[in-house]
Parts: sequence; structure tokens; C-alpha cells
Amino acid sequence: MAKVAVLDINGNQVGDVELLDAVFGIEPNESVLHDAVVMQQASLRRGTHAVKNRSAVRGGGRKPWRQKGTGRARHGSIRSPIWVGGGVTFGPTPRSYGYKLPKKVRRLALRSALSSKLKADELVVLNELSMEQPKTKEMVRILSNLKAEQKALVVGLSVDENVALSLRNIPGVKYIAAEGVNVLDLLYHDKVIITQDAAARVEEVFGQ
Repeated sequence: MAKVAVLDINGNQVGDVELLDAVFGIEPNESVLHDAVVMQQASLRRGTHAVKNRSAVRGGGRKPWRQKGTGRARHGSIRSPIWVGGGVTFGPTPRSYGYKLPKKVRRLALRSALSSKLKADELVVLNELSMEQPKTKEMVRILSNLKAEQKALVVGLSVDENVALSLRNIPGVKYIAAEGVNVLDLLYHDKVIITQDAAARVEEVFGQ
């Protein structure tokens, strides 16, 4: 097991914690990480794109000229895709881009992301994180003490409302509960700050 220092909100070491190698100490699988990130980004796509096909374009209900005898090509509608102002052929329609990877692959990707953060010394374990009232200035001071001023992911056992309100106006900082830990957030942020309780919860779920 990897032994990691436990810090308080002032950045002082108050103890040690041993993290499971099965969750925080594996060799990161870059291929699986890539697959997981692409899956999450695909699921975030809105997919609301749309164009009008020949049935949706206004007009074109009357045959422009008779079928034979004019010397011109035969046409049934002025809203055919080959006409200017006509419908679009095979254009994009609203759809979902989301898909799922196998469960074992998703779990391996998450363990790889957590292990890569610990390996790169970008994982900070806090003894606890709570506030009596929302205070953004105080939260900025705490992040500064932990050397995580920019692009920090803060993970708690559950979402503390006062902590969430204190963090939400700080650019580049995101706050999630342990059950919401995901590969995209872990890799996007430069620093991961996780409380001891949250780390234990992550180990409980993904250490099996």
C-alpha cells in the first residue's frame, strides 16, 4: 500500500494514510483512459443539430410543369434537394451520441486515473473539509495552502452546501461527491483534493 501524507486546511501534515494499491497504485492504462474520456465527451454532446429535408421545407406541393412535352427535365417539386431552396439530403438530425463502455473497462479507467494522479504527486488527501458558513475568500486561502490555486478538483464524501457555495465562484475549481468521481474530471484538473472519508469510500467501491 502507498503511504500518503494527510494534510489539514492549513497545509500542515497531521498524519498518514495507506491507500489501496488496487485503486491508487496500478499501472495506468492509457488506452483505456482514452476510451473513457472519449465516451464521456460523446455523452456531453447535445446532439440538437437539425436540417430540413424535402418534406419539411415550405412549398413545393404543386408539380412545377407537366411531365412530358416541354423539353425540360421532369420534376415533381421545386423543393427537391437538387433545386435551390430545396431540402437537404442526408443532413444531420437530432440524436444522442452517448454510449457505454463495459463496466470492467470503466472501473479500470477510473483506477488508472486515480493512480496516475498519485504517481504524478497531484493527489492531496485532507483530514476533513467543512465550513460553518460560505466564505469564498477563506476557500481561496485553503486552496493556496494546499498549492492548488488553479484547476483543482475537490472531492468530499458528500456535497457540503457551505463548501459548494464557497467554491462555485472560483475559476477552474470543481466540487463533487465521492460517488461522482469520473475519469474526465480527474484528468482535466491539475490537482485532486480528496478527503479521507471520500478516499475510503472510493476504495470501498472500486477496490473490489
